[in-house]
Amino acid sequence: MADQKPKLLIVEDDEGLQAQLKWAYEDFEVVIVGDRASAIAALRAEEPPVVTLDLGLPPDPDGTTEGFAVLDEIMALKPDTKVIVASGHGARESALTAIERGAYDFYQKPIDIEQLGLIVRRAFSLHRIEQENRALAAKAGDGNTVLGGLITSAPEMVKVARTIERVANTNVSVMLLGGSGTGKELLAKGLHDASTRKSGNFIAINCAAIPENLLESELFGHEKGAFTGAVKTTEGKIELADGGTLFLDEVGDIPLPLQVKLLRFLQERTIERIGGRKSIAVDTRIVCATHQDLEAMIADGRFREDLFYRLAEVVVKIPALSERSGDATLLAKAFLKRFAKEMNPSVTGFAPDALAAIDGWNWPGNVRELENRVKRAVIMADSKLIGAEDLDLGDGEEEGASVLNLKSAREKADRKVIRHALARSEGNITSTAKMLGISRPTLYDLLKQYDLHA
Repeated sequence: MADQKPKLLIVEDDEGLQAQLKWAYEDFEVVIVGDRASAIAALRAEEPPVVTLDLGLPPDPDGTTEGFAVLDEIMALKPDTKVIVASGHGARESALTAIERGAYDFYQKPIDIEQLGLIVRRAFSLHRIEQENRALAAKAGDGNTVLGGLITSAPEMVKVARTIERVANTNVSVMLLGGSGTGKELLAKGLHDASTRKSGNFIAINCAAIPENLLESELFGHEKGAFTGAVKTTEGKIELADGGTLFLDEVGDIPLPLQVKLLRFLQERTIERIGGRKSIAVDTRIVCATHQDLEAMIADGRFREDLFYRLAEVVVKIPALSERSGDATLLAKAFLKRFAKEMNPSVTGFAPDALAAIDGWNWPGNVRELENRVKRAVIMADSKLIGAEDLDLGDGEEEGASVLNLKSAREKADRKVIRHALARSEGNITSTAKMLGISRPTLYDLLKQYDLHA
């Protein structure tokens, strides 16, 4: 079967020129339209990599307004399309305006078929190369994922992921300790997916978000008529997660009377619904998380020590985003790619000042703050590249703690800069070495010395 011909969309209202162009490019699948509505319809239906566009289209055949409107719509819908603009009107001014608005190239009428053919073929080649580069970049990005979907290149976070993978196929209770927005639920879901329970339900509940008087019913369920409004028997979250995993977020907010009932479940693996008298055997694994100091709460009598040891058979401490050098850049690029696709396809990346601002910010809200700022920036961006102003991060923050040991300070600085450079260059050794101003052998030596990986 012969390879499918690449699609070329020609937007031209002159019928004689239409025929001439159609027969000139036999090695392309040529689609010809003569007005704005037809051009956009063909763009959506055919998704051509390259478009030749006459700026003088009806109802403004002697001007450029209609042609520029088509160009703007193409750039908004499919910004990777290579648009070659042709016009006989105010050639130089139109050319500059077209390039500013996203056109790939410009050709002045009267058209030389052979020369225009060279421009068209070059546009197809560039589009193919860019497409291959995007695919390679996406593939390279997969190398920075662990535990199924966690994006990181930081050794601290890789260690967390490896710990979770090791305990996934056991039945031990796992406690995740980390600040708000560090990805505790994502890690809990990763643990579930890596375990033999992955075919069962993963149920998550935020204990801080549910009023105390409703939390018991949410966890243990209730029988019909157990209280006013209990019009039917309802299973609780523990029961719904039978054969799977229950993630208790902010477990420190569970009131003391309910802590007793949860401890009994962990000891006996049975529950009783509110208003019920029958013990129900449930095989549910508990994974919990909190940002609170539970040991201090135990000392104050606000959290049961025996429950703590039942829940914390394995404790995993999750580092803050500011402790994961290079990860902010990796995550920002991943968020941009996702949000641009969903909300603003014209955004293609970050400007250098934005990357510097991301590197320099302390991220008190961790990954959640980063995600929200990138989302807002993508929605509000006026150009293809998000700048530092779009992120609204200020001037960054200086590290407060001073390090008096010169060797330790130098090593810490080296590690941080190398990891930032690796993240910026997406693991490309040549680009990283060039960015750092050192040779490739020197970079390899440093990577080995500091146990870093590209």
